[in-house]
Amino acid sequence: MRPADRIVLRNPIFVPGNRRDMLEKAAGFKTDAVVPDLEDAVPPGEKDAARDTVAGVTGELAGAGHRVIVRINSLDTGMAEDDVAAVAGPDVYGISVGKVTRPADVSEYDRILSAAEANAGMEVGSTKLLPWIETAAAVYDARAVALASERVIAIVFGAEDYTRDVGVRRTESGEEIEFARGMVALAAHAAGVTPLDTPFVRFRDGDGLKRDAAQALRMGYKGKFAIHPAQLEAIRTVFGPQPEEVEHARRVIQAWERAAAAGRGTLDLDGEMVDAPVVERARNLLAQAAETGAD
Repeated sequence: MRPADRIVLRNPIFVPGNRRDMLEKAAGFKTDAVVPDLEDAVPPGEKDAARDTVAGVTGELAGAGHRVIVRINSLDTGMAEDDVAAVAGPDVYGISVGKVTRPADVSEYDRILSAAEANAGMEVGSTKLLPWIETAAAVYDARAVALASERVIAIVFGAEDYTRDVGVRRTESGEEIEFARGMVALAAHAAGVTPLDTPFVRFRDGDGLKRDAAQALRMGYKGKFAIHPAQLEAIRTVFGPQPEEVEHARRVIQAWERAAAAGRGTLDLDGEMVDAPVVERARNLLAQAAETGAD
């Protein structure tokens, strides 16, 4: 297991790679990452043009302060290598890869990226990988997928393709994805990478989005992909430290320091026992708050 990447990715957003107007507009979004999509959002006849479009705007997006994570076509399409060759460069923070089914897929993406980085004069290994776990096989091997390359900083659960793969109907309540969703979060934490949750496709349902994101948070997810700008603020809020949580964490640390000075290893704070694991959670939350400006 390796330490989890400290980069915060609460609300990365997909933007169609064939829509230059939307990609340029994304420069003004309040998001942790812009994800130009060369896969599902682009019609088959526009794939080549979309590569050129995305390659032409990565500098603008990075210049606006965004991490750029390009979603490429999967290995089985035969387009992955050309996608990477077209977009790889210092302005691209990472590559999002769909339909990963086994660790060997990640190793192949690693090889493709290494060649593209070398051709671009970049440091080999600098581009990150975010594999999507969206089949039964991938869920089963999710930890091994996450550990297959040092480039992997996060794994992403994809509910829509997962339900298609296992042949069940996608419902609003989501019971059919509960087990797999929890397994992906668990596998990510076991591997020391960040778990990111599936998009909420009913983008006009703001209340539904908040409930779904809150459920993902309780399962251990650290962020959730957005498919529409209207979703960004709600996702950021759910996955960001809440003011009351920050204040409580400060009180925990202060009380702990007083107890430690008195030679005590536990203490009572508002009727709750505080020990080392509670203190560690408080410290982690305050570190996240400082990183996101929520402190």
